Amino acid sequence: MSAKRAFVIGYPIKHSRSPLIHNYWLSKYDIPGSYEKLEVPPDRLDAFLSEMDRAGYCGGNVTLPYKERVFAACATVTEMARRIGAVNTLWREGDRLCGDNTDVGGFLANLAAESPDWNVDCDRAAVIGAGGAARAILVGLASRGIPEVKLLNRSSDRMLKLAEEAESWGFRRIRTQLLNDDRGALDGEALLVNTTSLGMTGQPKLSINLDGLRQTAVVSDIVYSPLETDLLADARRRGHRISSGLGMLLHQAAPGFERWFGVRPEVTPELRNLIIDDLQQAHS
Repeated sequence: MSAKRAFVIGYPIKHSRSPLIHNYWLSKYDIPGSYEKLEVPPDRLDAFLSEMDRAGYCGGNVTLPYKERVFAACATVTEMARRIGAVNTLWREGDRLCGDNTDVGGFLANLAAESPDWNVDCDRAAVIGAGGAARAILVGLASRGIPEVKLLNRSSDRMLKLAEEAESWGFRRIRTQLLNDDRGALDGEALLVNTTSLGMTGQPKLSINLDGLRQTAVVSDIVYSPLETDLLADARRRGHRISSGLGMLLHQAAPGFERWFGVRPEVTPELRNLIIDDLQQAHS
């Protein structure tokens, strides 16, 4: 079997843990190949995409700030990528560049793994943010039949635009509220998801009063550095179940690996501990 090569591209890209994940799986399943981290400047992106097969790459991942731009460059995208308007997974079929978005699947798989019954009584959810990640989470919630969502964001324009667009996705009701509004932001939600960078290492803290959540609510944060954000720590102290961004990162990686290397990999405690150790070393 000839060795295949895959990649993750972004700008900057130093922070990415994707090579650690995929190279772990390559070793675990004894597959000849490699997965590389490539920093591609904006003025080189189009050239890189057109040359990736000639450079020997079978496909790769896309991270910030290129998910929407690469979506526009794809000749074929999956229905999930089309609905989100962004891709994070690339491959070629002949001379066609193809794209998928596995963020939704990663988010839902992680929720199912950490809180298996999260959607049994989840009739109301709240989502913090109005960017591409919030859009992906809303698509995921719509796919699970959650009837009512509330969008919370620091500014109104993008929030109102996203809410208007999501009205056609099957929600019975969509509410919006500014995150810094003096009124209580939460009122009976069974799920809260932070999709912003607030609370990430080096970013401002996310301030939100969790008093309005149901006691049985699940609190999820797509941030994985730090491993437990202040939001998750607060939720844990209050007795809520929590779902971290690390699990989403691991689960969203599996479909791409299967597409490029032909094996559906497992998200194991060993892999999780490998990434945790790396994150802790980076911040020690």
